[in-house]
Amino acid sequence: MQAMQDKTIKELAKDCRTVEDVHEMLKNLFKDTLQQIFEAEIEEHLGYKKHSIEGNNTGNSRNGYNKKTIQTKFGKTEVEIPRDRNGEFEPRIIGKYEKTSNQLEDQIIAMYAKGMSTRDIEDHMRDIYGIDVSPTMVSKITDKILPMIAEWQSRTLDRIYPIVFLDAIHFKVRKDNRIINKAAYSVLALNMAGQKEILGIWIGENESASFWLGVCNDLKSRGVQDILIACKDGLSGFSEAINTVFPKTEIQLCIIHQIRNSLKYVPYKEQKELMADLKQVYQALTLEEAELAFEIFKENWGKRHPIIIRSWEKNWLELTAYFKYPYEIRKMIYTTNIIEGYHRQLRKVTKTKTAYPTDDALKKIIYLATVEAAKKWTMPVKDWKNCISQFAIYFGDRIESEMAI
Repeated sequence: MQAMQDKTIKELAKDCRTVEDVHEMLKNLFKDTLQQIFEAEIEEHLGYKKHSIEGNNTGNSRNGYNKKTIQTKFGKTEVEIPRDRNGEFEPRIIGKYEKTSNQLEDQIIAMYAKGMSTRDIEDHMRDIYGIDVSPTMVSKITDKILPMIAEWQSRTLDRIYPIVFLDAIHFKVRKDNRIINKAAYSVLALNMAGQKEILGIWIGENESASFWLGVCNDLKSRGVQDILIACKDGLSGFSEAINTVFPKTEIQLCIIHQIRNSLKYVPYKEQKELMADLKQVYQALTLEEAELAFEIFKENWGKRHPIIIRSWEKNWLELTAYFKYPYEIRKMIYTTNIIEGYHRQLRKVTKTKTAYPTDDALKKIIYLATVEAAKKWTMPVKDWKNCISQFAIYFGDRIESEMAI
């Protein structure tokens, strides 16, 4: 065993003549890796190294091994589990009654999900267990979740969603030996129970009507028949796409994003005064009041900032859709803050990574971070009972079957 441990992969490969030889070599190498972990764990349990005099009179010591056959990805293999005289030791890497080696892989995937780089994982496994886990091995292990991602991305969805939020978060990805910017386009929905749910994530370089048409058709093919309100940032081409696939859906453009875009063109010394007038528009109680306030806003600022006026006029219908609803629904849909909160959770995990080697690497970390975030989404959003009651009035015929008791 020790001779096997001392050889490098390169040296081991010299002994291989067939595919079966390679398979057997990997099986033995994996077995020896597990054995090293067992030795490290019992050393930690007892508090002293093997044959060390520090173990004298400690009240516990090593007591040989138990043989155990486990199923690994390389087939069945026999390992030796260390014993202690007090019968207290149980390895963590493979539990007492476990018959597979999946826990090591689970640990690596868990670390990857926390945003640790492959290099960090390699260092961690070496420091804790004294074993070498190469970046290539980490990648291969985490690749095992790719079928899970595909299944999740194609799962059946609910028939109707009252509100969906759309936004994008940008990352750097390597392509053809250069780094490019790519966006992960997310669709976060509030279902009939008022709980948050990520319907899907699409990786792309450029958004367009055809891109969003593909997304909308994907949602429809997975069972979505109706969306009541779609809240978006200034996503290019989305309105045309959703009107094609879900023609009854109302669209609300994020007011906060519109304000941010407007302020880009305003000198700092004018921003406070301009915002005071703009608040009269988007904080109005009714659409009529908003229209009147906007006319005043145009008179005051139209000559100095015509580009802002044109932007608000162009998007007026989508910017003011929320005025028809009561306060509980208004405060929920006038901004895409809900999905931005989800994106902030993604950033916590991805902030240490400057660039991803492939789209798949990006998909893996986003999926794992999404699964982790969704664990906290067990309760409906605030005031949902009031909101769904209002939806029943506004969209009674469209959601009646979903609300039947």
